[in-house]
This record gives sequence, structure tokens and C-alpha cells, in this order.
Amino acid sequence: MPATDIVLTVAQGKRLIARAMPHVDIVRRALLRGTVVVCKGSTTAYVAEELTGRPIRKDGFILGRVLPQTFQAPEGMWGGAIPEAVFRHGKHLEGLGLADVLDDLSAGDVVIKGANALDYRAGLVGHLIGHPKGGTLGAILGSVHGKGAHLVVPVGLEKLVAGDLATAARRLEESHADTSMPRLLITGGHTVTEIEALRALAQVEAVQIGAGGLCGAEGAVWLRVFGDNDQLQRALAVAKDLRDEPSYLDACMMERGEEGGDGV
Repeated sequence: MPATDIVLTVAQGKRLIARAMPHVDIVRRALLRGTVVVCKGSTTAYVAEELTGRPIRKDGFILGRVLPQTFQAPEGMWGGAIPEAVFRHGKHLEGLGLADVLDDLSAGDVVIKGANALDYRAGLVGHLIGHPKGGTLGAILGSVHGKGAHLVVPVGLEKLVAGDLATAARRLEESHADTSMPRLLITGGHTVTEIEALRALAQVEAVQIGAGGLCGAEGAVWLRVFGDNDQLQRALAVAKDLRDEPSYLDACMMERGEEGGDGV
């Protein structure tokens, strides 16, 4: 079968996943007939941009974050308080957040929430929880499962972890009494990585064959992509369109310098 290789940086992977989101069946149906909520996060910030069709202040659409110990944030960074993005029948309901619609979710609706860890083989994702009531995930899981809604998890392959998450979660239970460290909550949900994104956008099958890189490609993923010639050309066109995607930090700095870029 014909094949080609595609290498994606972390930011390119986030954008790819976000562009595929409207083409994921359960998301597409919810956009047509129900409610979609995009929770805060780095990857979900890209999803919010793709669904609204305009840029947002990504540093204002994030809660927890992992940073180098030496990182010095510019004044005002992370200070934004942009609400979650809520869509009903495909229309963005500006000014509304998760708390405004959580009680109204029903079967078939979708909540889009990122993750901190990915166990791809097991179909599980992990969420680091620091809030005593479980944070955003603690607030949504009961409504999602109790009402027949769907949890959709956009997560890049850079978050793959060694070993299995279920074992890691059991090990962390031993230290749950020490609340100075985050807990690990494991969920299923419908995960969308770069692999599923390429399948949705170009109908190709992708296999990860490498990871990491240098000079801005740290955390990158290397994918071998299989399909017929037309499918491979679509996949390469999708990848080419991502070529100029800036890093997350560069994007945040550019957005901070733009007028009117402080809301969804």
C-alpha cells in the first residue's frame, strides 16, 4: 500500500486535532442538533478557535499548566478569565460557560476536555487533579455519564506515558492523603489524537514511528501514513497547511500584542 511520512510539532498536532474536531461523528451530530461545550485547556483552546472561526487569547483559556522551572511569564500572562466555549445547534453562545449549561446537558451532547496523559493501547486518558472537588472534570463527569452525553478528549501523542495508566493510578492512591501532590483520575471517553485527526480529515491510516526532535521539534510525532494516492495527497495537503503554525508560546505572545484578542 502507498505510504508517506508526516512529522508534526506539538503545536501543529494541536491545530490538526482541532481542525478535525467538527468531522468527528459525535461532535458533528452534537453541533447540528445539540450542545457542545469546550472546556479550558491548551489543546482545547485550538478547538475553540476552529469552532468559533476566530482567534482567542490562549493564555486566557487555560487552567492547569506544565512549565519549565526557569520560565518567567510576562506580566499578565495566564491572567485571563475567558469562559468555556458553548455551542448550541452550531451557534456560539457568547458569554456562557460550563456552569451555565451543565444542568441542561442531555443525551448526545458533547463536552470536550483535554488530558495530561494518554494510554493509547488501553484507550484511557489521565487527568492530574489538584482541586479538592475534582476541578472541571469532577464537575462534569456525573452529568456526562448520568445524562448520556459524550466526553471527547483531544490529546496529542506527546502525552503518551510509559506503562499503563490504571497501574499508575492505583499506585498514586497510596499517596492520596498527601494533597500537596496532584491525584490521577483515569477516564475513557472518545480520544482524538493526530492519528484519528488524519483519519477524519484525509481518510488515511497513520502509525506513529517516532517521537521527539530538536530546535523547536521537541515533543514532535513522526507518523507513517497509509492510503491510496488521493488520500495521501489529502493528508500531505493537510500537513502543508500546518507548516506555519507557531509554537504555543509564540502564539500566546502574538495574541497578547493584538487588540481585541481577549475573548472567544
